[in-house]
Amino acid sequence: MAATIDTGLAGPAAAWPVGVYDKAPYWLFQREDVLRAEQERIFQGRVWNYLVLEAEIPRPGDFKTTFAGSMPVVVTRDQDGEIYAFENRCAHRGALIVLDDYGNAAEHTCVYHAWRYDCQGRLRGVAFEHGVRGKGGMPAGFCREEHGPRKLRVTVFCGLVFGSLHDEVAPIEEYLGEEVCERLERVLAGRPVEVIGHFTQTLPNNWKLYAENVRDTYHASLLHTFFTTFGITRLTQEGGVLVSEDGGNHASASYSRVLEGEESAYASQAIRSDNGELRIADLSMLESTDEFGDGIVLQILSVFPGFVLQQIHNCIAVRQILPTAVDSTDLNWVYLGFADDTPERRRMRLKQSNLVGPAGFVSMEDGAVGGFVQRGIAAAGELSSVIELGGHDTQSQDHRVTESSIRGFWRAYRTHMSL
Repeated sequence: MAATIDTGLAGPAAAWPVGVYDKAPYWLFQREDVLRAEQERIFQGRVWNYLVLEAEIPRPGDFKTTFAGSMPVVVTRDQDGEIYAFENRCAHRGALIVLDDYGNAAEHTCVYHAWRYDCQGRLRGVAFEHGVRGKGGMPAGFCREEHGPRKLRVTVFCGLVFGSLHDEVAPIEEYLGEEVCERLERVLAGRPVEVIGHFTQTLPNNWKLYAENVRDTYHASLLHTFFTTFGITRLTQEGGVLVSEDGGNHASASYSRVLEGEESAYASQAIRSDNGELRIADLSMLESTDEFGDGIVLQILSVFPGFVLQQIHNCIAVRQILPTAVDSTDLNWVYLGFADDTPERRRMRLKQSNLVGPAGFVSMEDGAVGGFVQRGIAAAGELSSVIELGGHDTQSQDHRVTESSIRGFWRAYRTHMSL
């Protein structure tokens, strides 16, 4: 029986039965008060937000600016070799402390009134703190230690730097879950990472639509014609979906092996994805090697709320999902290689990077389809989506004809949002 959920949010809430994850009310993607609550309860709550790669700040003094939800953040490596993260907000009047995307500096000075901070975000200098000729300045009781931007707890796993504002977030291994840890280690452990490219893509949709998308094994070979035509991934290939116990994290994988008797399954359904006329002039982009030795040709992994690791053949990248408005999302991409790449392997990665991104042969459609949903639900706020493929639960599956990992996202979402 449907029950109206007391969201604690302004205005009426659509009926969303307690414990149900196979439906998502469309008002979740439309309301400003929901987005504000997400900033407080999720991004500033009991989660680990992906911030940067450790490889992006290798030397003392290196810094990179990023976000935890809508909160601007500075991530630095101090002279002690440790990584620190703090809110990119001057304690004086709230201006950004650091304006550059990245760089190297022993300290950071706010351009507005020249308040200075060290690499740990501690206030180290106040311009004219003692006034001029004994006049003005800060009050006698002013204490620098009592002023500064908020500090984030920082943890590193497989070279990924995560931050949290919450004191009670679980240790990162527990937060990720054993199986997701193993899948992260499969790609990133034991090999020094090198950044080989990066860009930011703006999506015309709510951030949660993209969070669903990366967990959606159903659409991959239906929306993405390139995937199916060139045999990169099909639902008829062996594979499966791992979902963490709390539902928030997942890893899906497909193998090169096709299930017995399923070679013609796509053609028999006469669907758009089986495009016999699609051609590519330079087939060298599809050349790949099994560098992990397990036959997995595609792995997509997500960490709640906004981290994604992809491996498509030898194209490896991390993605950071950042909400910028109810109907707008920034997607930060960083392409990865490894220090031990041969010149041939590096060229292979760079060629395969054409598969993904806003104009990628594969993921070009993802940049549009979220907008199609955002526009399609404009007058349907009291209705819900249907997320029932493969059942109603959030369990791991030994196949990919399922939406269990999307249901897992909503399970984690409801927990953090107290819905």
